[in-house]
Amino acid sequence: MINWKVRFKNVHFVLPLLVSVVFTVLAYQDLTATDITSWATLWKVIVDFVSNPYLVISVLAQIYQATIDPTTGGVTDSKQVLSYNKPQK
Repeated sequence: MINWKVRFKNVHFVLPLLVSVVFTVLAYQDLTATDITSWATLWKVIVDFVSNPYLVISVLAQIYQATIDPTTGGVTDSKQVLSYNKPQK
């Protein structure tokens, strides 16, 4: 079990994950953020991403790697982390 509520409240989880996913998609399509100048372009990038199994698997692997807590065995959070309601400081 993973404490998704706490993870998504933690900017140190969300921001690197978001950046890695966005830049992977843009780099594979040979684009930069400044190339996304219209909703039509953004939609095309999203459709091209979803249509590409290699990109989808790459992004899923990134999400998996970002999610793993190396201090526990397996893919779950520890019992202590599961009891958190907000990220610890």
